[in-house]
Amino acid sequence: MRESSLFSNLTASSVVTATCILGLLYFGRDVLEPLALATVLSLVLAPLIRALRRVGLPRLPATLVSVLLAGACVVGVGTVLAFQLVAVTRDLPEYRAAIKSKIERVRELTERPFARLEAELSAVAPQSPVAPPPPVTVRRGTLTTSANQPLPVEIRAPRATTRDTLARLFSLAWGPIGETGLVLVLLVFILLEHESLRDRVIRLAGQAEISRTVRALSDATRGVSRFFLSQFVVNLTFGALVGVLLWAFGVPHALLWGALSGLLRFVPYVGIMVAGVLIAIFVAAIDPGWTMALSCLAMFVALELLVANVVEPKVYGQSSGLSPLAVIVSALFWGAMWGPVGLLLSTPLTLCLVVAGRHVRALEPITILLGDVPNVNVAQRFYQRILAGETHSIISDARSYLERHSFARYCDQILLPGISMAAAEQRTGHLESAQAAHLRTTIAEVAATLTPVSSEPMRKRRKGRVSLLDANVGAHLRQMREARLGRWQGSLDVPSRSIVLCAGLGTERDDLLTELLVRSLRELDVDARSVVVGADQDNPGPDKADLISTVFIIYPVEASLEQWTRVADELRAGLPNALLVTIRLPFGETAANQAVVQEHVDMVLRSFEESLAFVVPERTEA
Repeated sequence: MRESSLFSNLTASSVVTATCILGLLYFGRDVLEPLALATVLSLVLAPLIRALRRVGLPRLPATLVSVLLAGACVVGVGTVLAFQLVAVTRDLPEYRAAIKSKIERVRELTERPFARLEAELSAVAPQSPVAPPPPVTVRRGTLTTSANQPLPVEIRAPRATTRDTLARLFSLAWGPIGETGLVLVLLVFILLEHESLRDRVIRLAGQAEISRTVRALSDATRGVSRFFLSQFVVNLTFGALVGVLLWAFGVPHALLWGALSGLLRFVPYVGIMVAGVLIAIFVAAIDPGWTMALSCLAMFVALELLVANVVEPKVYGQSSGLSPLAVIVSALFWGAMWGPVGLLLSTPLTLCLVVAGRHVRALEPITILLGDVPNVNVAQRFYQRILAGETHSIISDARSYLERHSFARYCDQILLPGISMAAAEQRTGHLESAQAAHLRTTIAEVAATLTPVSSEPMRKRRKGRVSLLDANVGAHLRQMREARLGRWQGSLDVPSRSIVLCAGLGTERDDLLTELLVRSLRELDVDARSVVVGADQDNPGPDKADLISTVFIIYPVEASLEQWTRVADELRAGLPNALLVTIRLPFGETAANQAVVQEHVDMVLRSFEESLAFVVPERTEA
């Protein structure tokens, strides 16, 4: 993964460029709106055109057929909705009494508490003097005030003729009709010039960036097409279910409300709320009571929660490529820039920017901030959570990981790379002593929790008390095992060549790696034990050497190569019948020359999983 910093690339020129782009987007909306809409629609229709071309149609007929099919679908749906809306407006007078009754009831419920509160406050508040009313005189049976007041004048607009009404409707519809025609023309030409436009973009990117540009265009096309296809299927199913359920509740015009629910769901978040409010208002208007309205609203909310939290994550998968927060932010941004059109296009436009950020370094911050998953691997997330003190989250995620994989893979993929990052920061002095102490405690707790060997959990240490954990995590974990299993970490009355020995030089690094390797092997019921070579410790006796089948010795760093070779030769002499294996892990440190190391061992492995594959088959055959 490339290291990227948003603030390191933030310069005065980049700020000016971003400001100019925002100004261009806002003030050039009249030109950019139809162009963006036509481009997104071309990506949506591209799979249909490819399917027709595979059937045998040339490009021009395939394009025209696709556009005509899409237009026919839009016109058909619009016609059905228009007739349904006319039917609803025709039936509204029948619901007028229920609507007035509901409005009065709601007003009473909302105004009564405030009126009571105002009365209570008026009772305790000091009364201000009230001005006397103006004198009233009676003249010839009429009431007038003594003050001279202007006569009220009522201005009435002239009655509109049919010609004026048609002209007003035509002026209102001309704008959307003209923009729709412009989008349609742009769509046809973009589809016809699709390959030519792609070649032009690749040519603009340069000869050196051909592969990256092709990948970016391909990812954007597939991403937007897959997203719209998934969204269309989900929203169509949602609208159909809403219509059927409303019909089952006895709601008139259920087809209209189901279709509106499915269509409004294309607008992120806002659309579904508008659909729910419209349905609730309509049902409340047609029903004298509140039971049907509340039931339909509860049904609508439950169905939306089910689709949003269960169905969409499974259907969409990686098709959206955006985090939920990014969808909201993009809707706010594009809605403020381009209004309703921007709100409708917010998700595909932002998706294209996120895809481009995976290939264009200048747009990489957009991908990091708005992508569906942060540009952080599991090891980096593990290390960041350690520094943040989120031990519980680390253990919870690790348990979920171990349901599918072994502890050895967890060490290879997450734990050891995270420890490697900590070691690198400690060598450069970026890791504080308090963070290093917390790191040791967390690693020990994770290892002890995931591979329980001790009969008792880790006890919280008293403040000020120094334990082995403060200096050496591996030695602390080994001490916990020895407290449970005995001084030899298990019985010596075992079959010949059944023990796997994990040896190290006694450094903090070697002790931790040997202990993690022991726990990885023990997870698969391998009788693994650890030892510090060269330390003053008891020897079970030379007759116990035949119990050992394999010795794993940690790969040396360059500074300790001489000591390591001496220890390896001692192990070879003391255990002549055992295989001597070393594991070279990618710790980012200066490792010893592998050619020198191979002269003293039988094999060099590169991961804990390779060690399991090396030991378990041999054990099975035995």
